[in-house]
Amino acid sequence: MRLRPHPLTSAVLGITTLLSACAGQAGDRVEGTGTLEAIEIDVAATTGGRVDRVLVDEGDRVAAGDTLAVLTIPTLAAERAQRTARVAAARAALLEAEHGPLAPEIARAEAEVAAQDAEAVRSAADVRRLTPLAANDMATAQQLEAAQAAAAVAAARRDAATAQLRLLRDGTRTERLAALRAERANAEAALAATEATARDLVLLAPVAGRVVTRRAEPGEVLAAGERAIVLSETTRQWVRIYLGQDRFPLVRAGQVATATLDAFPDQLFTGVVRNVATRAEFSPRVALTEQERADLLFAVRAEFRDTTETLKAGLPVTVRITVDRP
Repeated sequence: MRLRPHPLTSAVLGITTLLSACAGQAGDRVEGTGTLEAIEIDVAATTGGRVDRVLVDEGDRVAAGDTLAVLTIPTLAAERAQRTARVAAARAALLEAEHGPLAPEIARAEAEVAAQDAEAVRSAADVRRLTPLAANDMATAQQLEAAQAAAAVAAARRDAATAQLRLLRDGTRTERLAALRAERANAEAALAATEATARDLVLLAPVAGRVVTRRAEPGEVLAAGERAIVLSETTRQWVRIYLGQDRFPLVRAGQVATATLDAFPDQLFTGVVRNVATRAEFSPRVALTEQERADLLFAVRAEFRDTTETLKAGLPVTVRITVDRP
C-alpha cells in the first residue's frame, strides 16, 4: 500500500501569519490558511491473479477489515494440497524417528542375530571337521575351501545382524533427527508461503474510509502490486500552513490546533501539530505579494480527525495554534 495526497489537492496554499495578542491572554495565537488534504491508500495484492469478485463500488463507506475484492490463482489449490501432504509426511517421518523402533522390530532383529549366529557356528564346525580330512586326503581341497568360504559369509552375516540390532537398541541418531526436523521446517515454511499467498488474494480495507476509485472488474488479470481499489481515509485530514521566521520557533509537534471552514465559521475541528519543517523554503507565488516572495517560510503540518466527514479534501481551512512565549 502506498500513501499519497489527494490528486486534486496537491497544491498547497500559502498563508499569511497573524499574531493575535489580547490583554490578559496567556499565549499567542498563530493563524494560517491552507488546503485540506486526504490520505489515499492504494489497495493491491503482492501476487498477481485474476479478479474473482469486487464487493465495493465508488463512494461506498467501508470499515477497517472489510473485504474489498477477491483474486484467484488457478493452480493455488493444487499447490496447497501438495505442500500440505509434504508437511504431513515430514511430520510422520520425524515422529517415527523420535519414537524409535518398536518392540516387535527389535525382537525380529534379535531372532535374525540368533539365526545368523547358528549358521556361523555350523559353518565353523564344518571347517574344523574338513580340515583334518583334507590333510589325510579324505576330503578334497575344493571341499575345504568351500566350507571356509561359507563360514566367512556366515560370520559376516552374523556381524551385520548384530550391528543392526545394536542400532535399533540405540535409537535414532541425533544427526538423523536434526535432518528430519529441518525437512519438517522446510515443508511447513513452504505451506505457510502458500497460505500467505492465498490470504493476500483477499483484499481487505486497511483503514476505515470511502472508496475513491474502483480500478478492477471481475475477470481482469492484475499484476503484482497493481491497484485494485483506492481508499480515502475520510476521517483523517491534514493541512500544511507556512510560518515566517519569527513565528515558527513558537510551534512544535504535539501542540493542539483548531480549524474552521468558511461555510461553518462557528464549528471548530480539533487536531494536533504533527510536524514542523526543519528546512526553510520560499513561499508559493500564489500566496504572497511580490515583495513577500523573498521571505523564507517554514511548513507546519497539522492533522485533524472528523468522524462527521465535514472536512473534505480540497477545501480551504483556517488553522489556529495557541502557543506560549518562551
